[in-house]
Amino acid sequence: MDLNEAVVFIKVVQKGSFTKAAQDLGMPVSTVSEKVTSLERRLGATLIQRTTRKLSITPVGQAYFKRCIVGLEEFKAADSEVIASRAEPQGLLRITAPIEFGVDILPPLVANYTKKFPKTEVETLLTQRKVDFLNDEIDAAIRVGKLNDSSLIARKVGTFSFVPMASPEYVKLYGAPKTPEDLAKHTCLAFAPLDSRVWSLSDGQMNLKIEVHPRLRADETEIHKGLIMEGMGIGLVPSFCAEKEIKAERLVRVLPGWYSGVIPVHIVYPSQRFMNANLSAFMKIALEYLQQKFNTR
Repeated sequence: MDLNEAVVFIKVVQKGSFTKAAQDLGMPVSTVSEKVTSLERRLGATLIQRTTRKLSITPVGQAYFKRCIVGLEEFKAADSEVIASRAEPQGLLRITAPIEFGVDILPPLVANYTKKFPKTEVETLLTQRKVDFLNDEIDAAIRVGKLNDSSLIARKVGTFSFVPMASPEYVKLYGAPKTPEDLAKHTCLAFAPLDSRVWSLSDGQMNLKIEVHPRLRADETEIHKGLIMEGMGIGLVPSFCAEKEIKAERLVRVLPGWYSGVIPVHIVYPSQRFMNANLSAFMKIALEYLQQKFNTR
């Protein structure tokens, strides 16, 4: 594979002209044309339809361009990481996360980062909305679920699932379900991000749809978890945010081995904001911490 050919192809598509691409790249138009032709020959596909008046990108060319752009940004990010890793982190870093993630995850992460790099400052923004990196001046974000923004560089740190939990008091009074089907006999609590009346449960081999009849519904993790701890019923809780309560014996996991969903977690930053020393240092610490945090369901 010749990366130079891909770089030239990207530039031609971006500029919409062999001539303009050649000017940007500082090479003869003939060389630009030769590299694109060589790329097409190697791939065995026409990427650009050429006429005397204009260029048009074929469907295959469009798909190839999108993949190449992602790859090029990754190469640039890799260069930035190496360069940034040699500098001393200092100054302000702004990071954002969903509220329920930030409350549980950011305190130890930020503390570790600032202790290790005393010349740094950190601002956090906890919100359920997708922030605008440019307008909000955000350096990095923790994102949950499927990523739709291709302009972001993403590092996957792991996955989590929702697991059925109850309070010890509830289990003492009503017993614990022995099978997922037993949930129909129990009081269940609904969590708004999930289907409130049908729980999708899996043990890694079997997938079940269980109909429940929740009396209470909450749209925020801490409230939902609090209602469960008050003995109001069984609820699905994000696996990562119940560790303290389980250790304190305020929550117990019921139906061990069963879970709902496998949700990816990423750290992302804008592709146009190449990694500085602050971001490089934070990413290294965050990846190590979060990969341990999300290593198990």
